[in-house]
Amino acid sequence: MKQIIQSIEAEIKSLFENEGTGHDWYHIDRVRNMALHIQEKEGGDREIVELAALLHDISDHKFNGGDFSKGGIIAKEILEKFHVSSTKILEIVEIVNNVSYKGSGVEDSMHSLEGRIVQDADRMDAVGAIGIARAFAYGGYAQRPIFDPEVLPQNHQSTQEYVENRSHSINHFYEKLLLLKDRMHTNTGRKLAEERSMFLESYLRQFYYEWFGENDTGFWKIK
Repeated sequence: MKQIIQSIEAEIKSLFENEGTGHDWYHIDRVRNMALHIQEKEGGDREIVELAALLHDISDHKFNGGDFSKGGIIAKEILEKFHVSSTKILEIVEIVNNVSYKGSGVEDSMHSLEGRIVQDADRMDAVGAIGIARAFAYGGYAQRPIFDPEVLPQNHQSTQEYVENRSHSINHFYEKLLLLKDRMHTNTGRKLAEERSMFLESYLRQFYYEWFGENDTGFWKIK
């Protein structure tokens, strides 16, 4: 299995190493390493966790026209090519198809421990200093303004509402990033996300101070 993982790692790295939206090979590698760290604390099948983490962004809905199932299809093809067992493939495909955040008002549908671990690890990379950098990298790719004080964040009650939203990058903090600490599944994930989320709040305070100056009356606290 070690050789299979190394082969899949090499394939994923070749596909994502020059990606520029924050969903690059380094993001995938960080998610893999974080997932394995959480797995050491929380249990679960290490091989499923590592393979699912490596494949979790193989066809992200943000870049494939909004298809949440295409990732699982491509992941299955890759896993079959390297003769991974059918049982593991089924579990990994389910994780890949359900790992994405789908809106603040949409419940998570990850059922396995391995899936919850990978989802926590992926979400961890959206929180903290790296999460901020990735938010603005994607915002630039999507041609979103950095900030518009006239456009307030929304509580999206459906996946369609969330994916069709075309707001500014600062709103993404309120519509996703700041919410992730309370959407973690594992004790390890919650502890780490709480610390990183504090940095998000600190960043927003400084951002609004620089934007509004002394006229900032706590805008960063908007819900």
